[in-house]
Amino acid sequence: FLIVGTQKKEADSVAWAAIKARCHFVNKKWLGGMLTNWSTTETRLHKLRDLRIEQRAGRLSRLPKRDAAVVKRQLSRLQTYLGGIKYMTRLPDVVIILDQRKEYTALRECITLGIPTICLIDTNCDPDLADFSIPANDDS
Repeated sequence: FLIVGTQKKEADSVAWAAIKARCHFVNKKWLGGMLTNWSTTETRLHKLRDLRIEQRAGRLSRLPKRDAAVVKRQLSRLQTYLGGIKYMTRLPDVVIILDQRKEYTALRECITLGIPTICLIDTNCDPDLADFSIPANDDS
Protein backbone atom coordinates (compact mmCIF):
# COMPACT_ATOMS: atom_id res chain seq x y z
CA PHE A 1 0.00 0.00 0.00
CA LEU A 2 0.96 3.66 -0.30
CA ILE A 3 0.85 6.40 2.36
CA VAL A 4 0.48 10.00 1.15
CA GLY A 5 1.09 12.99 3.43
CA THR A 6 3.02 15.95 2.09
CA GLN A 7 2.61 18.64 4.74
CA LYS A 8 5.90 19.58 6.40
CA LYS A 9 4.63 18.78 9.88
CA GLU A 10 3.71 15.22 8.91
CA ALA A 11 6.47 14.37 6.40
CA ASP A 12 8.86 12.73 8.86
CA SER A 13 6.08 10.78 10.55
CA VAL A 14 4.83 9.51 7.20
CA ALA A 15 8.29 8.29 6.23
CA TRP A 16 8.88 6.66 9.62
CA ALA A 17 5.49 4.90 9.65
CA ALA A 18 5.86 3.68 6.08
CA ILE A 19 9.34 2.31 6.71
CA LYS A 20 8.13 0.55 9.86
CA ALA A 21 5.16 -0.91 7.96
CA ARG A 22 7.38 -1.80 4.96
CA CYS A 23 5.23 0.10 2.49
CA HIS A 24 5.69 2.95 0.05
CA PHE A 25 5.19 6.64 0.80
CA VAL A 26 5.05 10.12 -0.71
CA ASN A 27 6.01 12.80 1.80
CA LYS A 28 7.41 15.73 -0.20
CA LYS A 29 5.21 16.60 -3.16
CA TRP A 30 2.60 14.65 -5.07
CA LEU A 31 3.62 14.82 -8.70
CA GLY A 32 0.56 14.95 -10.92
CA GLY A 33 0.10 11.73 -12.88
CA MET A 34 2.18 9.69 -10.47
CA LEU A 35 -0.39 6.89 -10.64
CA THR A 36 -2.46 7.68 -13.74
CA ASN A 37 0.68 8.07 -15.87
CA TRP A 38 2.38 5.04 -14.36
CA SER A 39 4.57 4.26 -17.38
CA THR A 40 6.34 7.62 -17.07
CA THR A 41 6.69 7.26 -13.31
CA GLU A 42 8.17 3.82 -13.85
CA THR A 43 10.79 5.17 -16.27
CA ARG A 44 11.74 7.85 -13.72
CA LEU A 45 12.08 5.14 -11.06
CA HIS A 46 14.38 3.17 -13.37
CA LYS A 47 16.42 6.32 -13.95
CA LEU A 48 16.68 6.84 -10.17
CA ARG A 49 17.88 3.25 -9.67
CA ASP A 50 20.41 3.53 -12.51
CA LEU A 51 21.84 6.80 -11.17
CA ARG A 52 22.14 5.32 -7.67
CA ILE A 53 24.01 2.31 -9.08
CA GLU A 54 26.35 4.61 -11.00
CA GLN A 55 26.96 6.68 -7.88
CA ARG A 56 27.75 3.61 -5.77
CA ALA A 57 30.09 2.25 -8.45
CA GLY A 58 31.97 5.56 -8.50
CA ARG A 59 31.28 6.31 -12.15
CA LEU A 60 30.17 9.88 -11.38
CA SER A 61 33.68 10.80 -10.24
CA ARG A 62 34.99 9.99 -13.73
CA LEU A 63 32.68 12.55 -15.34
CA PRO A 64 33.72 16.17 -15.86
CA LYS A 65 32.76 18.41 -12.92
CA ARG A 66 29.90 20.12 -14.73
CA ASP A 67 28.33 16.86 -15.93
CA ALA A 68 28.77 15.29 -12.50
CA ALA A 69 27.04 18.28 -10.89
CA VAL A 70 24.09 17.99 -13.30
CA VAL A 71 23.76 14.25 -12.63
CA LYS A 72 24.02 14.74 -8.85
CA ARG A 73 21.33 17.44 -8.97
CA GLN A 74 19.09 15.15 -11.00
CA LEU A 75 19.71 12.29 -8.58
CA SER A 76 18.93 14.54 -5.62
CA ARG A 77 15.67 15.73 -7.17
CA LEU A 78 14.57 12.20 -8.06
CA GLN A 79 15.46 10.98 -4.57
CA THR A 80 13.48 13.81 -2.98
CA TYR A 81 10.27 13.24 -4.92
CA LEU A 82 10.41 9.51 -5.71
CA GLY A 83 12.55 8.15 -2.87
CA GLY A 84 9.58 6.74 -0.97
CA ILE A 85 8.35 4.77 -3.97
CA LYS A 86 11.72 3.73 -5.44
CA TYR A 87 10.98 0.01 -4.98
CA MET A 88 7.37 0.22 -6.15
CA THR A 89 6.89 -2.07 -9.17
CA ARG A 90 3.14 -1.73 -9.73
CA LEU A 91 0.20 0.41 -8.72
CA PRO A 92 -0.70 0.13 -5.03
CA ASP A 93 -3.65 -1.94 -3.83
CA VAL A 94 -4.69 0.69 -1.24
CA VAL A 95 -3.73 4.35 -0.72
CA ILE A 96 -3.84 6.00 2.71
CA ILE A 97 -4.24 9.78 2.43
CA LEU A 98 -3.60 11.89 5.52
CA ASP A 99 -5.13 15.19 4.38
CA GLN A 100 -7.94 14.94 1.86
CA ARG A 101 -7.96 18.63 0.95
CA LYS A 102 -4.20 18.94 0.45
CA GLU A 103 -3.86 15.64 -1.41
CA TYR A 104 -6.87 16.13 -3.67
CA THR A 105 -4.86 15.31 -6.81
CA ALA A 106 -3.78 11.98 -5.34
CA LEU A 107 -7.37 11.24 -4.35
CA ARG A 108 -8.66 12.03 -7.86
CA GLU A 109 -6.04 9.74 -9.40
CA CYS A 110 -7.08 6.91 -7.08
CA ILE A 111 -10.75 7.45 -7.94
CA THR A 112 -9.91 7.45 -11.66
CA LEU A 113 -7.98 4.18 -11.39
CA GLY A 114 -10.41 2.56 -8.95
CA ILE A 115 -7.81 2.21 -6.19
CA PRO A 116 -9.45 2.03 -2.74
CA THR A 117 -8.57 4.96 -0.47
CA ILE A 118 -8.49 5.44 3.27
CA CYS A 119 -8.64 9.14 4.17
CA LEU A 120 -8.25 11.02 7.41
CA ILE A 121 -10.91 13.69 7.00
CA ASP A 122 -11.62 16.90 8.86
CA THR A 123 -14.99 18.62 9.15
CA ASN A 124 -14.26 20.62 5.97
CA CYS A 125 -13.80 17.48 3.79
CA ASP A 126 -16.20 15.36 1.76
CA PRO A 127 -16.44 11.85 3.25
CA ASP A 128 -18.12 10.50 0.11
CA LEU A 129 -14.94 10.86 -1.97
CA ALA A 130 -12.99 8.29 0.04
CA ASP A 131 -13.83 4.60 0.22
CA PHE A 132 -13.05 4.53 3.93
CA SER A 133 -13.17 7.77 5.93
CA ILE A 134 -11.63 8.26 9.35
CA PRO A 135 -12.82 11.48 11.03
CA ALA A 136 -9.87 13.27 12.59
CA ASN A 137 -8.84 16.83 13.36
CA ASP A 138 -5.84 17.67 11.18
CA ASP A 139 -5.47 21.27 12.35
CA SER A 140 -3.83 20.71 15.71
